[in-house]
Amino acid sequence: MKYMDEKAESSGTKTLKGGFTKHKTLDSVLNVEMVKDKTAEEIKQIWNQHFSSKDTIYAVIPAEKFDLIWKRAQKCPTFLCALPRKEGYEFFVGQWSGAELHFTSLINIQTQGEAAASQLILYHYPELQKEKGIVLMTAEMDSKFLNVSEAQCIASQVQLFYATDRSETFGLVETFNHRPNEFKYVSVIAELEQSGLGRELTAKLD
Repeated sequence: MKYMDEKAESSGTKTLKGGFTKHKTLDSVLNVEMVKDKTAEEIKQIWNQHFSSKDTIYAVIPAEKFDLIWKRAQKCPTFLCALPRKEGYEFFVGQWSGAELHFTSLINIQTQGEAAASQLILYHYPELQKEKGIVLMTAEMDSKFLNVSEAQCIASQVQLFYATDRSETFGLVETFNHRPNEFKYVSVIAELEQSGLGRELTAKLD
């Protein structure tokens, strides 16, 4: 039984600059009809098994958590995250466009402005959210700029900042969107270091 639709992945979708896909639907990745009778746990296993052999990042997000992320993304559609590098940190700006979250490095935006291309896109699929209580996520990245571990570190920061219970943590996102003059870059680094998300990458750099 083929639950994952490999052929559709490369057809019926438009390609953006940098080889990214525009308006990617869940049907283009997963045979939705065939998983209708499956439980959320079974779909999660199918999803994880399929993508675990691929050079990419993926996730299965509980519906309530995605609801919180989504609600906050409507009010604060952009945010900043930090990636550990040999020389300190590199900042990436995330911009929501519907259920897609596009990332590009801050330096890319500073040098190219509006023309700055996405270097990582997270695709969220809410099609099964009501029925199964899960939201599926896949990603495409420009491997010239990011490897899988780095992309994972960025994606994990979406949950760190948007799905947090700590008002101070989400407060950084609100400040970035609504009071940019008060925003402090070091605060993002402090949150990242406190969460331990970048530890694995930092260890590799040493």
